[in-house]
Amino acid sequence: MRTCVALLALVPVLTRSASAQFVLADQFVGYNFFEGWTWETINDPTNGRVNYTDQAFARAQNLSYATPTTFVMRADDTNVVPASARGRNSVRILSNKAYGDSVAILDLSHMPQGCATWPAFWSLSATGPWPAGGEIDIIEGVNENVQNLVSLHTSPNCTMPPQRVESGTVTSTNCDANVNYNQGCGVQGATGSYGVPFNAAGGGWYVMARTAEDGIRVWFWARGDPTVPPEVLYAPALGILGTTISPNPTWGAPVASFPMGPLCDYATHFNAHQFVFDLTFCGDWAGNDYTTTGCSGSCTDLVNNDPEAFSESYWAVNSLRIYTRVESTPYPPYP
Repeated sequence: MRTCVALLALVPVLTRSASAQFVLADQFVGYNFFEGWTWETINDPTNGRVNYTDQAFARAQNLSYATPTTFVMRADDTNVVPASARGRNSVRILSNKAYGDSVAILDLSHMPQGCATWPAFWSLSATGPWPAGGEIDIIEGVNENVQNLVSLHTSPNCTMPPQRVESGTVTSTNCDANVNYNQGCGVQGATGSYGVPFNAAGGGWYVMARTAEDGIRVWFWARGDPTVPPEVLYAPALGILGTTISPNPTWGAPVASFPMGPLCDYATHFNAHQFVFDLTFCGDWAGNDYTTTGCSGSCTDLVNNDPEAFSESYWAVNSLRIYTRVESTPYPPYP
C-alpha cells in the first residue's frame, strides 16, 4: 500500500488532469487471462496454416500458461504437422467484454517472431458483421518485419488525411475493407517496434485510445525509453479499480493517429469492441510476403516440417489494463 501511495504522488496526471478521464475497468495479469477471455477454435479467417485450440488443450500442451505476473500464448514448436491437419497448433483468444471509448495499456515483454508467423493484437466490433463496427489493429506484422503496422478496417466511406500529427509513416489512407484487397488505412512504426529487435530490447508498451473527439490513437514506447509516461510505466503498481488516467500532450505524438470527422464518422464506423490476441502462419499476408521479408523455401513446408523454427513464436504479456471513459473526473480512492 505504501508503494502505491508513493507512486500516486509521482503521477498527478492520473488524478488531477482536466482533460478527458478514463477509469480502470479491467486488468488482466497472469492467471486472470484464463477467466476473462475465450479461446476461439474457429477456422482462420485469413486462411492461415493454423489450428486454433481450446483452452483445455492449450493448457494441457503448454500452449497457454501463466505465472502470477506473466501470461504466455505460444505456437507448438515440437511436432511435425501432417499435410491432412488443419495446421500448426496455436492460440487465438477473445476478450469476453466489449469496450467503447477507452484506453488500453499493453505491457508486453515478447511477441511472436520469425518466418511464417503472423501475430496480431487487435480489436473488432462485438456485433458486426465484420467490417461493420470497425477493426483496430494495434500490433501486426509478418515474417521478419521489424516495424509494426497500425491500421483500421471499416465499412465504406472512411478515409484519413495523408498529413496528421503522428510519428509513424502513412502506408495507406482508405480504411474501407472492401477496397485495395482489405489493406485498410495504415501507419508504420519505427524500426524496433516489432519482431526481433522489439524482443531483444525486452519488449515495451503499446497504448490505444479511442474517442469521437480525438479519434483513434496508438503510442509505443520500448523498454527502457526515458520518455515513457509515468502513468504507463507505473500502471502495474497502480492497478486499482477506479484509478483514472488521461492521455495528454506530455505523452508526445502517437505513432498513429486516425482523426474522426467529415472523412470518417466515428459513430457510423466504430462501436464497442472486443480485443483479440492471435498467432497464425502463412495465410493471406504472411504467405504472400514470405520470400520478400528475408525468408526462403516454402512457407507451408516450414510450418509443417520444422517445429524448431517456432521456438520464438510466443506472446509474453506482463499486463493488459483497460480504462473506460467517464464523463466526470472523480478522484480515485486512495489506499
